[in-house]
Amino acid sequence: MKYRLALHAAALGFGLFALTTPVRAAQPHPTFADEAQVVEFAMDMENRHGLDAKALLSQFGQVRPNAKVLQLIKPPASPLQRSWERYRPRFLNDRRIDGGVRFWQANAAQLARARVIYGVPEEIIVAIIGVETEYGKNTGGFRVLEALATLAFHYPPRSDFFRTELEQFLLLSRENALDPVAVKGSFAGAIGIPQFMPGSQRRYAVDFDGDQRVDLSGSVDDAIGSVGRFLEQHGWLAEQPIAVPAMSNGAPVDGLIQAGIRPSLKVADLASQGIAANADTAGTVALLDLVSPGKETEYWLGYENFYVITRYNRSTFYAMSVFQLAEEIRSRLCLIDASKVANREKYCRA
Repeated sequence: MKYRLALHAAALGFGLFALTTPVRAAQPHPTFADEAQVVEFAMDMENRHGLDAKALLSQFGQVRPNAKVLQLIKPPASPLQRSWERYRPRFLNDRRIDGGVRFWQANAAQLARARVIYGVPEEIIVAIIGVETEYGKNTGGFRVLEALATLAFHYPPRSDFFRTELEQFLLLSRENALDPVAVKGSFAGAIGIPQFMPGSQRRYAVDFDGDQRVDLSGSVDDAIGSVGRFLEQHGWLAEQPIAVPAMSNGAPVDGLIQAGIRPSLKVADLASQGIAANADTAGTVALLDLVSPGKETEYWLGYENFYVITRYNRSTFYAMSVFQLAEEIRSRLCLIDASKVANREKYCRA
């Protein structure tokens, strides 16, 4: 009998020893504190910034490489064709428009204050927060320390960028008395209501509610002020246009599109090449193409303020979604009891 058991075990790929020995529980994956490059990073943080390397390694000992983060950061194996028709409804829908109306109404005083200080219209600040986190509802469930460490030490294509952001995050945590292990954010390490990366938070975020700390996760006021300051610091021009629709008479536009999203083309020159728009002929713009497979391409002229929005996210689709959502929110507010003179003056275009 024992002989037959041994033969059966061998056929299954096990020795007789495996039949009589308890199976050990799988060992947990090593933590970041077990990695030599992380130990070196912690020592460097101590030498350059005075952080306690031992304390840092204790924190790194509580997080491990996150496979989901690596899965989400990688480009898809078969990328979809760019499609404005498919992208636009993600952000231009009644839920986000109505949410933006409520957000503006609930935070009207701080939004107006940000406009006065930074020159950025209320609707643009509201729309960015609406696109980023749907007004603070979806700020991310990843541990920021774990996400940034995963990308800094296990994602070679952008390891330098994420190692810098990890450094910024640890400095940010010290400055704001945060527990780095407890902070939650996106899979890429973006934090809070406006989804600032740690470096952007340290450079541009402001204490807009006056409580002597910057809290982009818990303070809507800080989020509003910080978005305004971010755009202002990147060159926002108060009371200047953002984008206008354009029409092409069928002339080739590839070279004009390749000029980029930073305004460098004169409206008058575009007109002479068959690109028409209701715009000051002396203005400097970029020609934007919003493509959808199987559909006619939608053309716009983007001014400097459109380019500034792309500093938040380097995508013309993203920036156009912010602009159009902002316009829809303002228009919706204009329609709410439009008989009131004060309401018309606040929300309605002249």
